[in-house]
Amino acid sequence: MPSRAFLASYRRLFAAPGTAAFTLAGLLGRLALSMYGVSLVVLLSERRGSYGLAGAVSAIGLVTGAIGMPLIGRLVDRYGQARVTVPAALYSAVPMAALLLCVHLGTPDWTLFLSSAACSAMPNLGGMARSRWAHLHRDDPAARHLANSFEQALDELCFMAGPVLAMLLCTTLAPEAGLLTTGALGTVGALLFAAQRRTEPPLPVRESTDQRHGSPLRAPGLRVLVLTFLATGMVFGATEITTVAYADALGHKAAAGLLLALVAGGSCVAGLLFGLLTSRRTPGTRFLLCTTAMAAVLLLPLIAGLGGAGLGLLGVALFAAGTATAPTMVTGMTLVQELLPQRQFNEGMAMAVSGIVVGISAGAALAGTVAEQAAPGTGYALPAAAAGLALLIALAGRRHLTGRASGAGAPGGAPGEAPGEAPGGAPENAEQIVSATV
Repeated sequence: MPSRAFLASYRRLFAAPGTAAFTLAGLLGRLALSMYGVSLVVLLSERRGSYGLAGAVSAIGLVTGAIGMPLIGRLVDRYGQARVTVPAALYSAVPMAALLLCVHLGTPDWTLFLSSAACSAMPNLGGMARSRWAHLHRDDPAARHLANSFEQALDELCFMAGPVLAMLLCTTLAPEAGLLTTGALGTVGALLFAAQRRTEPPLPVRESTDQRHGSPLRAPGLRVLVLTFLATGMVFGATEITTVAYADALGHKAAAGLLLALVAGGSCVAGLLFGLLTSRRTPGTRFLLCTTAMAAVLLLPLIAGLGGAGLGLLGVALFAAGTATAPTMVTGMTLVQELLPQRQFNEGMAMAVSGIVVGISAGAALAGTVAEQAAPGTGYALPAAAAGLALLIALAGRRHLTGRASGAGAPGGAPGEAPGEAPGGAPENAEQIVSATV
């Protein structure tokens, strides 16, 4: 597609007033999120002299964040984005400042764990941005698909630039500089995002107590998606650790950052191009095709690693592997919007992201163990296996993904009935299908 037509396709997203403002504000917050892990690890390894402590403190933050994100999402759905984002952003700045102070004062290690665990209330700006796009283009499925693709490309861009920026700040200024910048960007970005009131989705009318307190996980399709995203997160975590170990084994550890940037780059390019594609298939069918493609292309790094490939050939394999992850994520987030009513968008998307976060943590831990016990290229079996697991889960729950759920967030859904729920109120049991197959 000519570049002029490419730009015109994405320019249409920003025709509505205020869209550029909330996108740029959300970008600041997501950049901060991508800087946090590296900044924390460098700070603690330098000031406390322990990578083990740094990893453990980071892990406890991931776990509490995965728990807190859906709770914040539920509050956003109930009270609105601005009313929740402002206090949550201001609160999150406090434990982050406490963490820096504890490192500076040399307090006991448990204070670091406590401070990291308390940094779990930062709102999911990516999910809220997707919710705004879904509201602005609620009558245009093609535009919603394009917007989800654009948001995924922004995520990949942040996770390419964030760690590099964090490392640069920590190594050239001071070990504390990365975390200080993370806190400032995250707080300012969230407050600026909340200030964009004209694009904030209105609160939906609630008709009953059940609607107000029902969990999005009552929808079988979302349960399938969360499990699939958990396996996809394992792909991300295992790929990162294995790539670092492989580059280190070849004597080029510094090149690991470039190799990981190629993964994110492949995903970013694929996400932008995927948004331009039009398909008559349902989002559920597209999701199955995307997970199949992801399982296939992740065999390439495994083949390269087991064959002892050099960094150049491995980089090509990793770039190719990255091209399948963005379409999977884009279609998955589209499905979340299709399966859930608007009143549960933010909580549902936060649950999907939490699944990814838990998967990243588990994949990184497994890959670290394999890297210490086996030949360097062996670790690429983990992301390949995780992608295969994601495909099996999606196939096991395919009838909940490929069908049109009642009460979906798309126009025309019945607002009074939870998606995936029978008229009598009994949810279909997707876990039995997934468990039996996987």
